[in-house]
Amino acid sequence: MNDSAKYLIHARITADGVVERSDVVGAVFGQTEGLLGDELDLRDLQQSSKIGRIDVQIDSENGQSFGEITIASGLDKVETSILAASLEAINRVGPCESRVEVTDIEDMRSAQRREVVERAKELLASSFDESVMDSTEILTEVREANRVERIDEYEGYPAGPRVHDSDAVVVVEGRADVLTLLKYGIKNGVAVEGTNVPESVADLTRERTVTAFLDGDRGGEPILKELAQVGDIDYVAFAPEGRSVEDLSRHELMAALREKVPYESVDVEEGADADADSTGTADGTPTARNGDGSGVAATDGSAQPAPDDGAAAPDAAAATTATTDSPSASTDPEPADASAAHEPAEEGAVEDGSAEERSVEEESAGEASAEDTDADGAASDDEGVPTLRDHVEAVIAGGSNHARLLDADYRVVAEVPAADVFDAVSDSDGSPVALVLDGEVSQRVLDVAAQRGIGQVVAESEGEYVKRPASVRVVTADRMLSA
Repeated sequence: MNDSAKYLIHARITADGVVERSDVVGAVFGQTEGLLGDELDLRDLQQSSKIGRIDVQIDSENGQSFGEITIASGLDKVETSILAASLEAINRVGPCESRVEVTDIEDMRSAQRREVVERAKELLASSFDESVMDSTEILTEVREANRVERIDEYEGYPAGPRVHDSDAVVVVEGRADVLTLLKYGIKNGVAVEGTNVPESVADLTRERTVTAFLDGDRGGEPILKELAQVGDIDYVAFAPEGRSVEDLSRHELMAALREKVPYESVDVEEGADADADSTGTADGTPTARNGDGSGVAATDGSAQPAPDDGAAAPDAAAATTATTDSPSASTDPEPADASAAHEPAEEGAVEDGSAEERSVEEESAGEASAEDTDADGAASDDEGVPTLRDHVEAVIAGGSNHARLLDADYRVVAEVPAADVFDAVSDSDGSPVALVLDGEVSQRVLDVAAQRGIGQVVAESEGEYVKRPASVRVVTADRMLSA
């Protein structure tokens, strides 16, 4: 009956004496019989299953009995209310006087509704996927899956589909690195799968323009050494220190390839200890050495600054894997692929060969590299020659309100008031390579510094730039002195 009951009648009973459950049930049937007529007679209603069994719980204490009567009803509201009121007509249970009071008529369907509502809330919160992809995300995911699925092999080793016919190849350490290159549209990567460089890959390096792209840890050093011994390397690129190629984001991977250096400028023996002997940049990339022994970040002239958002399109990535005199060497962005049409527009293009302003992330990484290079490796073999850090401490940290132009040995070419720095740089004869300025470096000063061949500017603060020259690195004094 409880399964089909609509209402549940709750009544409290009190008897002046000790009574049993059977006494209460008998009183309910006996004293309500004929009270409400034949249609609401309890026995008839129970036999027709319109009401359930009469449930009684009774306890005795100090010569009195207390309990509760519960009756399940399948009648409507009016009939149930009349039936409940008839219980209060009971005044005796066995030989004892008694009192019955209806305390509540519970709507069973209301309780079920509450359970349904609570369960519906749980299902709504946990059973529906709210991550609805828009059209751009769908296109991107399908393109990337398509690129990854086309991983090929070269003589049994993981490779991109264009390794066989491209003039330039990117040699990486493992299959996961090749997949990462494919993910970002670079299809001419090949993996050596460990320190034992296969003969087929070694032969390939003698025929193509080769960029070795290795992890930023000590594991890349033995691979680079063996690859140089058995093959022919043109350029070397490293992932940021402590990072693997397979873990890089698109921006980080493209930035690392753009900063590749000619192999001849890399000190293979000391490349892994760059931080200890000042022969490397801040991200662990080995650097070239000037003739005077000062360490500077080596560039090959083909590296281009990043577009505004810091990520290069496949076309831009292709340029990083080719020599400047081999226009056909590329990573071969997909022909007739919608990504080739849209990605350059979305990520920023280079107009008239001029590099637009680098992204904040690349700029920060470049400045950190410059800091380590200038602060730790700027001294020449002659211990009497001051370092760039010395000039920064004297001019900027000392609050001189002056500017110094320095030559390649960091000797002072000219020192002028900070207000006259533009005229001083304009009138320079080309010998200064660095500028230390106790003040804010402006767009005008950056432009004229680039024209006069000044590649390093250390200033007290930076101004707002419309376009930053790619050939000039700008570092604030705070960043250099805190390195």
